[in-house]
Amino acid sequence: MKAEEYMRRAIRLAEKARGFTSPNPMVGAVIVKEGKIIGEGYHERCGQLHAERNALAACQESPAGAVMYVTLEPCCHYGKTPPCTEAIMEAGIRKVVIGSRDPNPKVAGKGAEILRESGIEVTEDFLREECDALNPIFFHYITKGYPYVALKYAMTADGKIAAWTGKSQWITGQEARNHVHWLRHCYRGIMVGIDTVLADDPMLNCRLESLRSPVRIVCDSSLKIPLDSRLCRSARDYPLIIACGREDEYRKKELEKMGAEVLCCPDENGRVSLDELLKELGKREIDSVLVEGGATLNSSMIQTAMVKKCYVYVGGKILGGEQAKGPVAGRGAEEPGQGMQLTAPQVTVFGDDVLLAYDVKQ
Repeated sequence: MKAEEYMRRAIRLAEKARGFTSPNPMVGAVIVKEGKIIGEGYHERCGQLHAERNALAACQESPAGAVMYVTLEPCCHYGKTPPCTEAIMEAGIRKVVIGSRDPNPKVAGKGAEILRESGIEVTEDFLREECDALNPIFFHYITKGYPYVALKYAMTADGKIAAWTGKSQWITGQEARNHVHWLRHCYRGIMVGIDTVLADDPMLNCRLESLRSPVRIVCDSSLKIPLDSRLCRSARDYPLIIACGREDEYRKKELEKMGAEVLCCPDENGRVSLDELLKELGKREIDSVLVEGGATLNSSMIQTAMVKKCYVYVGGKILGGEQAKGPVAGRGAEEPGQGMQLTAPQVTVFGDDVLLAYDVKQ
């Protein structure tokens, strides 16, 4: 195998933990000695051993004199686990090949420097673009301090998110809807507006076996959420944060009794300030938010200029109707050149439906 193949194997290992490591990054490591892989591992869960230590523990023979391929610069500080640089040096690794640089100020070049100072040969930026693609959420969160935001919505081929009657189930088929649940697993939080709660009474959990459900977040300026809603009734099973724009101590206490957390993040109009809410979510180590709200919340979130990605599911049907809603409300841009600019999409087909996954141009 060539060096590129070893690093790509490390990337595939890292991918196994998607959705489980937040707010930590996904990392994979492969150890090679005399042209043979003797150990490999990945960071499986937040708080558990990092990829380098798992790979060393899996070695079938002594790693002394071996080469380690790792997708992210090894950590050099004490956190929930000891520094990986120490384990690498103690194992007698001869060379470390690094993919991504770690922007965490506690690491940021220090890990590679410590290894070099100990006499270990270090190569950086190896297949960096492919390794960086693993962790856009981590890179954003560790440098900005607030969540990476993605919009998700399903619309028909003529751009409708519901019929003129307001009915929206179902725009897409089961295969596409299953993928939405996988997305919920990948993001640490999921956000909707109060209108979506009142119209659909959603659960907002992940219904795929053995995967993780996100923290549910509702933007509810006046705390109108019904206490008998499925969100409130399940608040002790799946975390629920309700963001409001006006204090209501009685309603707050009632919601807290049910297990919800109430955050007051007012703007100058007494509505929820999305900027302040995102900062508060960042303080709670919610590194990413999937916005599944309706047209109003989508519009408001776009206006914050914090959206980084869009998942657009296009159902294979046409509804028509001038009164049927589109995915983004508000006045909108005055001309096409003023709209939010997106990159070329990644396209995935689910039966009769299509997913267009766009990054937002910065």
